[in-house]
Amino acid sequence: MTPAFAAISGLAIVALVLALVWAIQLKTRNAGMVDPVWSWSLGFLAVWYASFGTAPVETRLLLGVLGGLWGFRLGTHLYFRNAGKPEDARYAKFRREWGDSVNLKMFGFFQFQALIAWLLSVGFLVVAFRDGNASVLLMALGVAIWVIAVAGEGIADWQMERFKADPATKGQVCQRGLWRYSRHPNYFFESMHWLAYVPLAIGTGLWWVAIIPAAIMAWLLLKMSGVPILEAHMVQSRPAYADYMRTTSMFIPWPPKS
Repeated sequence: MTPAFAAISGLAIVALVLALVWAIQLKTRNAGMVDPVWSWSLGFLAVWYASFGTAPVETRLLLGVLGGLWGFRLGTHLYFRNAGKPEDARYAKFRREWGDSVNLKMFGFFQFQALIAWLLSVGFLVVAFRDGNASVLLMALGVAIWVIAVAGEGIADWQMERFKADPATKGQVCQRGLWRYSRHPNYFFESMHWLAYVPLAIGTGLWWVAIIPAAIMAWLLLKMSGVPILEAHMVQSRPAYADYMRTTSMFIPWPPKS
């Protein structure tokens, strides 16, 4: 399989899957399922490219394991976070604003999500179709970055879920654990995760392409669908959040201001 065919077929599969999710939300009126499916789809693309790539088997196996496990963990976390709950505030806002054209615009939004997933997957693609293995040192570096990032994001998610589950903290702002040092530690480690594939791509003429997913993810989270929407909601719903914003780093974990 050529890189072009792998990429095009991967995009087609993810677009079809998200079209099915869109059809399901027409009945449930809850678009939140797109979040876990999107993450699972990216994990699938890592395994898809690894299965049909031309890189040595060691590199493709490592890629499939790292990308697949990351997508499975994040998607499963998002699934259980959203299951049985009202529609996420972001999608409920879209539904109100789009009015009678909500179904068509939601379909376009879901397909845009498929396109974003495909763009992010270029880091997987470069690794899957590279010539030869990266050095052992570079492979170890990639694994180390992946472990720190996935563990950091998992810990941040766990700390937030514990905070939300505690009746004594209802209506308060989480400033425990990693959330004391960053307002969005999960977003920071999510962006960091995409850098894990850069060492695996070094040694190819297109290694720099593997940097693009990290830049795209950071831009999405900081400027588009992550921080702006979430913080606008938090400022309105949590009176203490404005002070939290003044004292705590937005993204990179850092000691809080006094």
